[in-house]
Amino acid sequence: MYIAYWIVAVLLAAFYLYAGGKKAVQNQEQLAPMMGWVDTVPMWLVRVIGVVEILGAAGLVLPPLTGIAPALATAAALGLLVLQVLAGALHLSRGEVKETGLNAALIALAAGAAWLAPTW
Repeated sequence: MYIAYWIVAVLLAAFYLYAGGKKAVQNQEQLAPMMGWVDTVPMWLVRVIGVVEILGAAGLVLPPLTGIAPALATAAALGLLVLQVLAGALHLSRGEVKETGLNAALIALAAGAAWLAPTW
């Protein structure tokens, strides 16, 4: 289970560092081709979502890696799960059913990370 956690955590962390980093630093025009929803959400909220994703990625990796409060990894995974449920709801409200596949995959990975997260 240890190895499985690290595989899932590294995949999620890489995804959220990339996506969160883009949301945290790029402007609306740069984000719009990849994320059509940014035109309906205030830019300050897009930035907050980006920072939350970066912090979630750090929470998946740093606590188990350092051994300091490893239970925070479970909290980070659950936070990312909630974030993706809300993102899926946003896509469904906009009629973007095709885009919810990625949300479903990320929900499954976050649930797996929460279940596999170390508690030592």
